[in-house]
Amino acid sequence: MDGFSAELLWRGLLSLPGLALATALLVLVLCLGGRRSRRPGEPPLIKGWLPYLGEIQNFQKMPVTYIKTLQKKHGDIFTVLIGGKYITFILDPFQFQLVTKNHKQLSFKMFGHKVSYNAFAIKMLLTNQELDHDLHVCYQYLQGKSLEVLFETMEEKIKHNFESRLLRNRNWDTEKMLIFCISIVFEVTFTTLYGNLLVADKKKFISELKDDFIKFDDIFPYLATGIPIELLGNARSLQKRIINCFRQENLAKFKGWSEFVQMRQDILEKYYEPDNSEIAAHHLGILWASMANTIPTMFWAMYYLLRHPEAMAAVRDEIDHLLQSTGQKKGPGFSISFTREQLDSLVYLESIILEALRLHSLSATLRFVENDFLLPVKSGECLLRKGDLVCIFPPAVHRDPEVFEAPEEFRYDRFVQDGKKKTTFFKRGKKLNYYIIPFGSGASKCPGRFFAVSEVKQLLFALVTCFDLEVIDETPVEQSYSRILFGVSYPSSDVLFRYKVKS
Repeated sequence: MDGFSAELLWRGLLSLPGLALATALLVLVLCLGGRRSRRPGEPPLIKGWLPYLGEIQNFQKMPVTYIKTLQKKHGDIFTVLIGGKYITFILDPFQFQLVTKNHKQLSFKMFGHKVSYNAFAIKMLLTNQELDHDLHVCYQYLQGKSLEVLFETMEEKIKHNFESRLLRNRNWDTEKMLIFCISIVFEVTFTTLYGNLLVADKKKFISELKDDFIKFDDIFPYLATGIPIELLGNARSLQKRIINCFRQENLAKFKGWSEFVQMRQDILEKYYEPDNSEIAAHHLGILWASMANTIPTMFWAMYYLLRHPEAMAAVRDEIDHLLQSTGQKKGPGFSISFTREQLDSLVYLESIILEALRLHSLSATLRFVENDFLLPVKSGECLLRKGDLVCIFPPAVHRDPEVFEAPEEFRYDRFVQDGKKKTTFFKRGKKLNYYIIPFGSGASKCPGRFFAVSEVKQLLFALVTCFDLEVIDETPVEQSYSRILFGVSYPSSDVLFRYKVKS
């Protein structure tokens, strides 16, 4: 464990009731820790020397390097004990479809619903398949024509945000980049999905909800892995405060819900009484899903854009060409309008976002093994044990020098070829279907991925068009691995930048 998680865990265990629990856990661990051994047909097993915790320290310290070291030693499939869970890693991208297609034997729902219960206090999904099905239907409102409506709404929110907060000052203004991204993304996302607030002090409501959300997001990985919420400091009170913001009486204060939020609310009210707090817990889930990875993606894309003058020049050039082709000019304020199709034509802008995701997405595709199962891999059959997790680990592909030349480097044009989006990458001479996988795959593929990328594109477009931007602190920023397996990494430190309105 890292220092943060260890501190939280031991703070709870060393209380008087916690001490008894710790003793019981220690006895249980010592009794069970050495029992598991590799069965015939199973992948290589790496348990480490720490009972229960296994290889968690090595994994959290340098996860990609550690997994690649195991890959060289054991091949593309192996099982590792990490924090009490046996996880079988599948690293050959040509075998990823074996995991995503065998959804009956390798279940995402079991894993996903447990995370929803542990993190958001959503209990009904554990037992009610009809609710799960009906809620999945709502994801159609994050695609197609509904996404176009969200795109237009988001453009209005960005314009309002910039005009009211950013375009007033003609002098240089200095801010911390991560704090800036958190503030902009949170407000734009929230108001796009939930509309305007009918409260006296909107700024205070948004600010307090944002602060609670960021604190909750910090502890989300620990909740998701099953650490009891009582052992995580003030996690319970944070969770309750955010949930209370979405209770029936507070939802009435939001005017102009998106079609997506309205449809989910209509479905939830068919399964719950209107005043049931679990409806509000579902909204906490949507809040987290819509922002937790968009915020760090925005940070890294903006960070690289400002750190690399050649990237900024390429983006400015293609934006200028777009404005010329549509008969628009840069001027005071945010008067430029564009369609989603036009925004998607900016291939260098998209390449920068994809490159940021390639370097900093730590997400994994996880599946729960329902019963002992023989996975038909290219070398024969691989026995997966009931109760284990199976993991597709995209960072191993994203950092593969056979797929991406100089994979540790940021290259703004890595996903551009002959002026068009590059979608062809190879490994062992074969074309890859899976080469950039920041949003999961199969049944667990993020349904809001188009919404999230569209938001980052719009925000970067607006910043580049309206402002002169400069990084002040040239010290390279490292990434934190606290969100390993669960999303895009945050930076380990913030960086100062400055901006002023273009004359």
